[in-house]
This record gives sequence, structure tokens and C-alpha cells, in this order.
Amino acid sequence: MDQEVKPWARLALIFPGQGSQYVGMGHRLSQVSKAARDVFERADRVLDRNLSKLCWEGPADELESTANQQPASFVTSMAWLEALRERFAASGRKFDPHLFAGHSMGEFTAAVAAGSLDFEEGLLLVAERGRLMGEAGTENPGGMASILGLPEAKVLEICAEASKEGYVGLANANCDGQSVISGYLKPLTTAIELAEKAKARKVVRLPISIGSHSPLMAKASDGMNALLQKMHIRDPHRPLVGNVNADLLTTGPQVYSELRDQLTHGVLWQKSIEKMRDEGADMFIEVGPGNVLTKLVRRIDYEINSISISDDYEGLLSDRWQLVEGAAR
Repeated sequence: MDQEVKPWARLALIFPGQGSQYVGMGHRLSQVSKAARDVFERADRVLDRNLSKLCWEGPADELESTANQQPASFVTSMAWLEALRERFAASGRKFDPHLFAGHSMGEFTAAVAAGSLDFEEGLLLVAERGRLMGEAGTENPGGMASILGLPEAKVLEICAEASKEGYVGLANANCDGQSVISGYLKPLTTAIELAEKAKARKVVRLPISIGSHSPLMAKASDGMNALLQKMHIRDPHRPLVGNVNADLLTTGPQVYSELRDQLTHGVLWQKSIEKMRDEGADMFIEVGPGNVLTKLVRRIDYEINSISISDDYEGLLSDRWQLVEGAAR
């Protein structure tokens, strides 16, 4: 990393959603971190199944199912978070991030990290979210597509035109020139064709039969709301920044509303990162498998320090972690 972390840097933790999972994630970490190992063991007990084995050994097609991806990614992210806390405690430093955010499903991980939910509550919510989304996709088939190289305004214009055939809309506003759309299959296909005609740099139909972050998820959202109402959602000890409006969430009711509404609303990721930056965050750590969010942060603002956790113990010993520790002094 080229930039030197300022000693007064304010930490922001960001948590990935679906799509970052891979077979083997968290395995090496669980061998060298008791805190991480405990997370996987707790998850297996809560779900009464061997989720840790699925994360570590696969098979890949089973791990990639919607119902499994979400709890697997949640647990792996929480294992890394606890490993970070363990490392900081061992070095006598206080690990006290200032802001939290998660991309899509990652919002539930962020809510647990910020203290609004217990680990068990978050895991049960995420497992149910995956099940309900898979069910909704079967009952109400849809799809998603990534569009690169077009401004958001043009993508919205394309969606409005294609929606004459049924709903299709903006699901993820990730950064300038990178959007994801979601909706029914016929208007989605039309939107893809219109984006190609508009000279998009790349248009990719995603390998998913679910219209996430759209009205197609209304039934799944209702199911999530029924479960959320049974949870004791507390005020976060530090603010979260929500996907739905990129607002600061500082109370339990605000966190509840965000988690209730996120399945049927788009992810305003660029605005969320800009909000965190404007609130003083200048060191972003992606906690979980993969580095998708880190790349997005750098595209949003290259001046921001941003790093991702690599899934190996050697990563915890590298210069990057000296940078993270420096940011927490």
C-alpha cells in the first residue's frame, strides 16, 4: 500500500455480501485464531449443522446456493472480526471503529459488529434471509445484470424505458460507471439490449435467478420483517451507514427500519462510502472474504486508505496490519 496511515485515522469497517464466498474461506484463520474458531463452532451449534465444513471444504455448488452463501459469508466475516479484536487485545491496543457499513447482506454483519444485534440473532436472520430469497426467486423468477461504463443517470433512463414491459430498476449503485440492475426477465433483457446500444463498456447477466433489491423481494421482505419484530434491536454503540438512503443510523428503530426495507430497495454504496468519508472516516477495512468492497472504495475515492482482510494468518502479520494498528492508536 502506497499511502501512510495517519496516526489520527478514523476506522470504518465494511462487510461484504453475497458473491465473495469461496471454498476454504476461514479455514487457515480458524487454525491459528481461537476467537475465529469459536465463531465457527458457535455457528454450527446455532444452526445445528456443519456450516464450518461447508465453508472450508465445500462442495462449491452447495456453498454458492443463496440459502448457504449468506450465513457462510456472515460467519466468515464475524470470524475475521473476532480475530482482529483478539489481535488488538493481545497487543494492548483498543479496537474501536468509528463507523460500520455492509453491502446488502453485509448490513446484518455490520449490525452485529456495531452491537445492535447479538451474533446468534444476526446468524438466524441471515439464514432466514437466504431461505426466503431463494423461495421468492422460485415463486417470482427474476434476474440481475451488471452494467459498466454508463453513468447512473443513463442506467436509470434505460430502466425507465424497459419497465414498460414490467419492473426493472437500479439494484446497486456501486461507484461511478458500475451499476447493477434487477427485475423481471423480459424487461431485464430489454434493459441489457438498451445498455449495449448505449455503448456500455460491458454488460453481464449475472448467474442468479433472483431479482434482489427490487419489488420482486416483497414477500421475502415481509418474512424478514416478521422475524425482525421478534428481535431486540439495540442502539448501535457506533453509527452504521445504511444502504437504503446512505443515512447515519444511530438508534435501534433506525437499524430495524433499514434491515426491514433493504431487500426491496437499492444499495446506494457509493453514497454510503462518501457519507462515511464526510463523517471523518479515512481508513476503511473490508472484514470478510474477498476484496470487492476495497476495490470499490478506491474507485470512489483513491485518496482513502482501504484494505481487505486476506484469508490467511500470514496476512495478519504483514505490513498491512501494522497500518491498521497504527490507525487505532
